[in-house]
Order: sequence, then structure tokens, then C-alpha cells
Amino acid sequence: MTTTAQAGTTTVPAAGRRVTPTGRLILPADADRADWLTARRQGIGSSDVPAILGLIEQKPPIKVYYDKLGFDVDDAGEPAYWGTVNEEPVARRWAMQSRSVIRRVGLVAHQDHPHWMTTLDRRVTECPLSEDEQAPCALEVKTRSAFKSAQWHAGAPDDVTAQVLWQIIVNGYEHMHYAVLIGGNEYHQGVIRADQYRDVMADITVAMDRFWQEHIQAQVPPEPSGDGEAVAKMFRRLHPTRSGSVDVDMHPDAYDALLDYTRHQRTESAAKKAKNAAKARMIAALGSAQEALLSGERAYSLEPTNAAPKVDFELMAERYPDAYAACVQPNPTERISIAPQYKGDI
Repeated sequence: MTTTAQAGTTTVPAAGRRVTPTGRLILPADADRADWLTARRQGIGSSDVPAILGLIEQKPPIKVYYDKLGFDVDDAGEPAYWGTVNEEPVARRWAMQSRSVIRRVGLVAHQDHPHWMTTLDRRVTECPLSEDEQAPCALEVKTRSAFKSAQWHAGAPDDVTAQVLWQIIVNGYEHMHYAVLIGGNEYHQGVIRADQYRDVMADITVAMDRFWQEHIQAQVPPEPSGDGEAVAKMFRRLHPTRSGSVDVDMHPDAYDALLDYTRHQRTESAAKKAKNAAKARMIAALGSAQEALLSGERAYSLEPTNAAPKVDFELMAERYPDAYAACVQPNPTERISIAPQYKGDI
């Protein structure tokens, strides 16, 4: 028999209870974050889906893999913080605009596929689109930078659409709503309907099951892809200190990567030199002028920039050691050092 726990005047569904057409509650919305992080590693969540599909360069599939295995690779930072802070007011705006009722739910898993998971931002108890106001659906809330505004002009971008479609799959919905706050002062809302994406949903399901079985369960990492710096940053976090050697003779991709790296390094160096030489010629042509014209129209100009002030850290540490200790934090990074015999054409 299913029971419920009481929290004030709000009835909180008990774990295991079906809270959506095909979804059962794993953890309530007020669960401890540490418990939530542990539980979500037992399946594929909606925020994992666009990453696994390669739709988020800064969160490549290999990062999802290490996260599911329990490694600390979470470095979302400020965007994640402000997304959490703004979730409630954006959800309230949608409810007010739609004259609807919303409720927090928690972590939900598909009743027949426990590794299909999602944390719904809000469950909609009275859908504004249906004559039957009890038709089940939910709301996804987003906060985005002003630089991302153009991505929302034709509806939700691909990464958000994939995330919402996974929520539809897990919970058995026919549609879901979304609301987004862009740049702190631009609001949009819309609907994503399952019947417009049946083939896409089938492909997503196959891709998620394959990733779960072939990588997570098999503990075989996917090939690195996406933003190379994001991958390097992840490994920096996984291995803050390094020592010893590893034989990569049995790892042919390492040799191919070495070839690619040295080739691009040479091209990059040559391009930078050529760019700086061209810049010098352009500045020389200006003389004492600020702007250059071609056929009477502006071609280029030399504009001042507001670069960050230069700080003499050695002087600061010597004269103001307390300020230096309070304000200057280590920022470890790394560089690839190529052995001399591999720096030329290999």
C-alpha cells in the first residue's frame, strides 16, 4: 500500500509512488542534495541527454560517463547557481501567465526502465491547453545568457528540446511546457508536443540505452569529443597531480592525436605570426590617423580596449602579503610538452 508523508500543509508523495503516467518517485523535491546526486547516478537524467547526443560542447559525453561512475566532475559554477535561484520566480511567472497550478515533484524514474530518470522542475496539475484541466504535463524552467537570445526566437533550441523530450518519454506525457528567462529581463514560454517528435524520441531512446549499456554498465569510456578545453579541464579535475609514465603503444589514437596536435601547432604558430605581421602593416598605414577608408568608406580603425589592469603579483606579495593571500588564488593548468623528435614532420 502506498503512503504519503506530510510536510506542513503540503502532501509529499512517498518514494515508489507513481506521480506521472509512467513515472515513479525516487526522491522528493526536498531531498538532501547529496542523496539526489547519488540517486541520479543510477540512471540517465534529462540534463545528460543533450550532452550524450553531442549538443553541448562544454559537457561532452565522456563527462557524463565519469559523473555516473561517481567521479567529481561537476564544475557548472555561476550559470547553475543562477539557474537554481531563478527557477522559482520563472516558474511562478509561467503559472501566473498560464493561469495554472504547478507543484514540485523530485527525481522520477520510468516504471519499466529504472535507468530512465528525470528531475521535473514542476508538475502541472491544471494544464492550460486542455479542456480537461487535469491532463498530465509538466514545466521545464531555464535561465539563459543574453548572448543566447537568438537561439530562442524559433522556439526551444535543440539541447532544451532533447531534454524535454526525454522528460516526456520518462513520464508518459503527450506534451510539456517550457519557460525561459534570458539575460535577466527577457521572458519566453512555449510547448513541445510528443506527436511532432515520435521518430526523434525513438532515436533518443535507442541512443540513451546504448550509452547506458555500452559505456556506463560496461565501464568503457566513450571517445573524447566536444570542446577540447572542457575535456582537458575535466581531466585536470580528475587528476590534480600527476606522476610516472604510461605506455601508449597499444593506444593508436594517442599517436594520431600527437600527429594532429603537432600539425595544428605548426599551423597555429604560422597563422599567429602572419596575423601579427598583417596587423603591423595595417597600423603603419594609419600613420597618426585612427580610421582607414576604402573608397570613402570605413574599412578598419584602431580602437582602445578596456583590458584588465596589469597586476605586479610579486610586488603585491612582498608589500601586502595579507591582501595577496586573501585575493590571489592558485589557478593550475597544464601544457602539452612535445618531445623534440616528434616536433617536426612525423
